[in-house]
Formats: sequence, structure tokens, C-alpha cells
Amino acid sequence: MTYRLDGAGQRRLDRYFDKIGSVLRRRDRRESFALYAIGLFSDAERKSIEPIAAMACGDEELCRAYHDQLLHFVGVSPWSDRDVRSCASRYALSAMTTHETIDDWIIDDTGFPKQGDKSPGVQRQYSGTLGKTGNCQIGVSVTIATPTLHLPIDMDLYLPRSWTDDRARCRAAHVPDDIGYRPKWQIALDLIRRNVEAGVPIGVMLADSGYGDVGDFRAGVRALGFDYALDVRKHTRVVIVCDDGRDTDPMSVETVSEIVGENSYRKVTWRQGSKRALSARFATLRVRPVTDNDTRGEEQWLVMDKDKRGGPVEHYVLATLPKTMSCKQLVGRIKQRWRTERVYEDLKGELGLDHFEGRTYTGWQHHVSCVLACYAFLVAERARAFPPEAGPTRRNDQVQDAA
Repeated sequence: MTYRLDGAGQRRLDRYFDKIGSVLRRRDRRESFALYAIGLFSDAERKSIEPIAAMACGDEELCRAYHDQLLHFVGVSPWSDRDVRSCASRYALSAMTTHETIDDWIIDDTGFPKQGDKSPGVQRQYSGTLGKTGNCQIGVSVTIATPTLHLPIDMDLYLPRSWTDDRARCRAAHVPDDIGYRPKWQIALDLIRRNVEAGVPIGVMLADSGYGDVGDFRAGVRALGFDYALDVRKHTRVVIVCDDGRDTDPMSVETVSEIVGENSYRKVTWRQGSKRALSARFATLRVRPVTDNDTRGEEQWLVMDKDKRGGPVEHYVLATLPKTMSCKQLVGRIKQRWRTERVYEDLKGELGLDHFEGRTYTGWQHHVSCVLACYAFLVAERARAFPPEAGPTRRNDQVQDAA
């Protein structure tokens, strides 16, 4: 994401800061945001308050004043994270959708390794970032994507029961009293709902099994108008929809994978990687999910994949995409979920998403808002500098034509 502004780009950045400033309203907040954002855009190794303040000037007294100013702005100042994030996403969306449409919404979570037990939400828990259980915070994110660009638009902090059941601990970390326990899937659904209400164009919802395995999450996504392609675990129960329209008895998707047999799997290549083509073996069939009370859901795709013939199934995906879509088309949409890995790499490696050192809930949210706002500007610049060569992309139209 190395990027250097020319004169026109600097003027766009100034106008963008003015837009964010109009949301922040007060002059001191506008100045603090600009100072903090410039620090996040920099190539500094650490992008927390102290090094950003030190980078702003060489005068010791002035540096201390900057430090205190930023500490207040990020840590406790009562500006609206939702309004700043909405302003940023609208700005980037305007540039992103000039040549392409929004195809996908991607739900995922990421870890923030921490020392100690004072940072809000921290405990020993599994993190994909660490690849193991460790002391960390977990943030749930929403990313929207066109065929060539991806934009993280919102994020929220997961608070385990070890926190929400201890209100004194929450108050010490400035967690509002009205915030109780929410599982990650509920946090995701709340983020999705508020961005739909804010007017963000919908697409196909993609997420891993931590979300897709939850029937209430799938139902909530559908109620908001989304199609989905969601990973589920092997114990998820379905009935197979037979050619004559009748259903089989309920069974796990693992059992389904054993019934269909090896000859039902075919090799599909979905992308040319840097070293080799990315491919696997896939089988697809029509099913209905079965809930705990044996209610049968709507007919949809079950997509299963394995790395090689005779190997174990690696992923099970339930997808409400059109019945007429081919296996290759289904795979192409499902695999877009992995783009969030690049988003996290950019947010952390380039903009210091995981560099926040404060111990307040407000501070975590404000820092995330500033990082998302910086990323939104970079996405808008990329959309202007590198428009798709083939002109407007029509993948959503292709999905509609298949419906």
C-alpha cells in the first residue's frame, strides 16, 4: 500500500479531512483527527499515540501537549464512531462504484494480542491471527467488496462473559453499562443491520462457520435481503432435495459427503495464484437446512470441497445463490471470503490497527474508526488511479440472470 500523493491527491486529502471534520464538529477534534491520521499514514514502525506525537514535532514541550491532546481525542472524547465510519464508507463507495458494483459483504474476526488483563475484552481465547489460544482481544468486522476492491466499513469489539458479568471491571475500562454479552454472530448481525440502514448496497454475504453454523444468523441475513454463502461445520443437519422434489431424512453434512461418493467431485480452479493455480475438488447438491426443532429451511446449495481425490472434506458451505448457477460460478463466489486476510494485513501492517495501547473501550473504538477512515481514503485513491480495464463489471447482473 505504498502511496505518495501528488498535488491533486493532497487537495483530495484536505477535502476528505474537511468531510470527517464536519462530523467531528469541534475544531480541536478536527485538528486531532488530522494529526492522528497523518501518523497512521506514515511509515513509522509503531502507530500509537506516543510515537505519533513525537513525530509531529521536535520540541519537547509541544510534543507533550500533542500527546495529551491525542490521548484525550482517542481515549475519551465523545464523538460518534458510527458517524465517522459512515462518512468514510460513503466517500470510498462513491469512488469504488464508479466502474463496478458491490458484490460481496464479508464477515470475519481478527485478534489483537495483548499483555495483562486490563484492556477491554481481553482474555485467553482462540485467535486466527495467533493460530492458537492466546491472550488477546477479538474484533468482528464487515468488509464490502467489488471484483477488484475491498473496503472494511465497520468493526466492533467482542466482550466475553468474563467481562460482561463483571460490571466493575467493565466500568474501569469505560465499557458503557448498557453493553451486555453478545456472541460474535450477534455483533456481526448488528453491524450488518446498521450499515444496511445507512444505505450501503447489499451483496452476497460470506462468512466462516463461526457465523454460518448459527441458524439465527442465517435467518437474520436473509431477513435483511441478502443471499449468502456461509461455511458450516460437519455436524450441521440438512435434508437432501431429490430430483422428484421430495426430501430425505435429516442427516449431517458429513454424512451427505459420504453418500455422494468420489465421482460427484470435480476439479475447479478459481484463481491463478502467484506460484500456482488455486484449485480443489468440489461437489454440489440441493438441500434444506434442519433446525434443532426439526424445522426445514429453504432449498439451497450445499457445496463441499476437498484438496484431493480420496481426501477429507475441508469445507461445507450453504449458499442461497440461484439454482441455475454452475459449480464453477458457485466456487468463484464462495472463495471471495478469503479477501479479508488481505484487508487485515493492510489494516495492521500499514495503518497500525493493532498498535493501540490504551485500556478503554472508547479508545479502542475511536482508534478503529480513525484506521477505517484512513483505509477508506486509500481505497478511493486506488479506485481513481486503477479503474478496471474492462469497464463496468456485471457480476451481480449475471447472478440475477441466473435466478
